[in-house]
Amino acid sequence: MTRARIIWQRELSALLHAPAAWAVMALFAGLSGYFFYNLVAYFNLAALRAMQNPLQARALDITRSVLHPYFSDVSLVLLLLVVPALTMRLIAEERRSGTAELLFSYPVTDADVVVGKYLAAATILTTMLVVTVVFPAALSRYATLDTGPVVTGMLGLLLMGLAFLAMGVFFSSVTENQFVAAMLSASFGILFLLVAWLEPFVPARLAAVIAQVSVLGHFGSFAVGVVDTADVVYYLLVAATFLFLAVRVLESRRWRGME
Repeated sequence: MTRARIIWQRELSALLHAPAAWAVMALFAGLSGYFFYNLVAYFNLAALRAMQNPLQARALDITRSVLHPYFSDVSLVLLLLVVPALTMRLIAEERRSGTAELLFSYPVTDADVVVGKYLAAATILTTMLVVTVVFPAALSRYATLDTGPVVTGMLGLLLMGLAFLAMGVFFSSVTENQFVAAMLSASFGILFLLVAWLEPFVPARLAAVIAQVSVLGHFGSFAVGVVDTADVVYYLLVAATFLFLAVRVLESRRWRGME
């Protein structure tokens, strides 16, 4: 783990010195704030209309009306923008620029490289999510929020982000073109989202399989304040699988380079 920590420190420094990383963080914060503001504004409008109808007012729930769609919007931004942008250059750019050979000449294993680079991207992602906590914290000053869904929703976003970061690292390892890596990462993220929409149109047995694969299906419990062990295991398993595949890709390329 010492060697992986050195790679993590090296890659984290490179990310923090890259203008693109700061641009992604700023864009993520801006989009998150924009989505949250619009949802709160819509809820306020609905509350004003409900003042004339007591039955409608009782049905208003700020957690269901604001937090649930907010987490869904942020998850889309994570999958389609943040993850591809953070991971596209991690390995692909090293290979394109020729620094990969220098990196692998050091006494580090392929697993050290993959884990170190993954942890650097995960550090940035975690920081970005922590910053967005300011939005529900600000809202709690003016409304009574159930902290359970806020905490579990953020945990779900983090686990989802970590799973797809691993996918992005894998795609960055299979190509030398960072833009191709970003497109592959975004495309597979969309695929994991779209598969959930097939459930109503397929047989029950296949729908059960899709429910186990669906990203949104496993995120739903987090949004309502429930932490299901099966959902946690799903995200960790996805992350471990793609990190393992990334290590195997690097190992195969190293052996081919030695032939």
